[in-house]
Amino acid sequence: MPRILVATDDGLQTIGGARAFADRSVTATAYNGPEFWAIVDRSEVWYAPARDDWRRIATLEGHAATCIAFTDALHVGSSEARWFRLTDGTLEPVAAFDDVDGRQDWYTPWGGPPDTRSISEWGRDVYVNVHVGGILHTDDNGRSWTPTIDIDADVHQVATAEGLVLAACAGGLATSTDRGATWTMRSGGLDAPYSRAVVVCGDVLLISASNGPRGGRAAVYRGDLRGGRFERCTGGLPGHFDDNIDSYCLDAVNDGSFAAFASSDGRLFGSEDVGSSWHEIASDMGVVHHVLVIPD
Repeated sequence: MPRILVATDDGLQTIGGARAFADRSVTATAYNGPEFWAIVDRSEVWYAPARDDWRRIATLEGHAATCIAFTDALHVGSSEARWFRLTDGTLEPVAAFDDVDGRQDWYTPWGGPPDTRSISEWGRDVYVNVHVGGILHTDDNGRSWTPTIDIDADVHQVATAEGLVLAACAGGLATSTDRGATWTMRSGGLDAPYSRAVVVCGDVLLISASNGPRGGRAAVYRGDLRGGRFERCTGGLPGHFDDNIDSYCLDAVNDGSFAAFASSDGRLFGSEDVGSSWHEIASDMGVVHHVLVIPD
């Protein structure tokens, strides 16, 4: 089994290993082999050059950190839909992201300010998902940004594969084969279309979907990377989960050798056959924010 890191309200747990940041909330992680990164208490960025040698590298002032990724450099997304770049130990706002076309139309259903929610990249192409504000694309290290999908698609997570951009949306899974210029929505086979997480697992897509923001009939589904209907994952799993399997709580190794997800009641499930069957790996993990599967 590969190494699995689970970010929770009570620290960062390595399955079968030690816990870091006990009694502190870890909300996001990133891996840029062999380096690890984590957001602690929604403000501190920590770095481990190898395994568990953690050190604080920066603090985000005035905003809550929401997601983290390493592209050409380390970047952090935050509340109020901001985007920061780590430079000489300081998180500097990316001015071009603050000035992107259409920002004035971003919103949340409850009336508060939107957040930068998820990040994905493939080569020079970086995609940043704002909730609710669609997906922004850059291919010049953040100097310019292009809005892609309709903001009302209500994207919850963006992911990439070779030649594909994928978006878990309120109406199903949106896919683009032209770097986000046009999109096709997939929902066939889903018991309910409200999708919160998506990940590539070999030549298979794994997504989570439910009735809506409050969950209901939540499940993980598998489908062909290039199209077609989805199939609910049933082997070793309950028929449905009450609550959503949230963004970043589903992850997989790109080669398809292993996938894992966490449910809202703190259980962790794993699959070695691209989602055809699952087994419970851990339980009682508390509130899980992020599952990260590290290749062997």
